Amino acid sequence: MMYLNKLLSITSERQPNFKNIEKILSNKVPDRPTLFEFFLNDKMYEQLSEKELKGKSFLQSNIIKMMAYRYAGFDYFTLSYPDGFLFSSNEHDTLESISLNETAIIKNEEDFLRYQWPDANNYDYSYIDNMKKSVPKGMKAIIYSPGGLLENTTQLLGYDNMCLLLFDDIDFFKKVVDKVGNTLYKFYENVMGNDLIGAAIVNDDWGFNTQTMINEKWMKQFIFPWQKKIVKLIHSYGKKAILHSCGQLENVMDDVINDMAFDAKHSFEDNILPIEQVIVEYGDKIAILGGIDLHYICTHNYQEIQHRARQLLTMTKKTGGYALGTGNSVPYYIEAEKYYAMILTALE
Repeated sequence: MMYLNKLLSITSERQPNFKNIEKILSNKVPDRPTLFEFFLNDKMYEQLSEKELKGKSFLQSNIIKMMAYRYAGFDYFTLSYPDGFLFSSNEHDTLESISLNETAIIKNEEDFLRYQWPDANNYDYSYIDNMKKSVPKGMKAIIYSPGGLLENTTQLLGYDNMCLLLFDDIDFFKKVVDKVGNTLYKFYENVMGNDLIGAAIVNDDWGFNTQTMINEKWMKQFIFPWQKKIVKLIHSYGKKAILHSCGQLENVMDDVINDMAFDAKHSFEDNILPIEQVIVEYGDKIAILGGIDLHYICTHNYQEIQHRARQLLTMTKKTGGYALGTGNSVPYYIEAEKYYAMILTALE
């Protein structure tokens, strides 16, 4: 626990300052090296906050996670959508790994009408205001939605069925997309005006390792217009929009940057494009968040991980627009001490 103890000794006296991550999202140089992470994991939340999650209410759990972000040295914390706000009550929702075909619920018009669609206006958003008294001075929340547009559409239709619909009944595919898109838009409408919310993540996985999940022409026709509308809404509140999307997106990055106008991109893998190359290729056009590949962290030692982290911070010291973190999130299988060693390079 050497690295954890060292981390806590530094962050206990460290004051969060949301302006640092805000500068990065504006592609500027922050006042000090800055961290970004979408998720940690329950073990880390408990280690860092010294609180147990078991048996805690929705609000209490969010406060514990916020405390973990604070003691890990972050200037913000990620905040979830309202309790119970999901697009599916499918029995597979709690599994760690499932087939993209396994969650299909809507196969036809009858299923569409029978399905109990969530209404973003029918959930309790008071947890955001109720958190305020627990949030340290200088810290704000970055909120994310209950899955993304393509993610939820894929889950509801099943991947194979969705692909067939694109040829057999594209109007029905659009009907489902628009229903999901409208719900997500209303969610962001309900939260972006709250002064605790400093920015928003639009979380929607679009690709596999080699290509987008559906043809780019369909992405541009059905998916991107809704994302552009959501980004415009976030911007209308003077706040930044972060795209979290896994997969090979090289052929749509121009759309991400110039059409949808995202401020930052998150989720990277070395086998698609190493983060160092991402920074060279896109760093002057969009903020880059995280990027140290999870496989790299699993298979390299402390010194190698710290060396790569320092190189990234050095590489972006004068240009800005970069926050240190993993390529995706911090799953349970990552050795916690390796992660703490990595982020210490930004905090020491």
